[in-house]
Amino acid sequence: MTTKRLPIATPEQQQVLDRILVQRERLRARREAYRQTRAIVQARAGLDPNDPLPKRLLAFARLHPAVVAVALGVAALAGPRRLIRWAGVVMPLVSRLRR
Repeated sequence: MTTKRLPIATPEQQQVLDRILVQRERLRARREAYRQTRAIVQARAGLDPNDPLPKRLLAFARLHPAVVAVALGVAALAGPRRLIRWAGVVMPLVSRLRR
């Protein structure tokens, strides 16, 4: 196997490659900062899988307000009859999970 040598970059190309490298490093740092922030938020929220269901739902609502808003919008569009029908299906499932 022969290895093919890469051509040497011109100064202009090297500038572009350097900018790409700096951008990649910046994006890696941003991802890592986001992961750390998320870990801190979860630690402060005190997410414990053994907490009661209402407390876990409240913690979920704090962490994901957009999802909760969409769910409430869908519930409003569905109407009370459908909600009662769905509750009749979902409540037995939830009660099984609590055991």
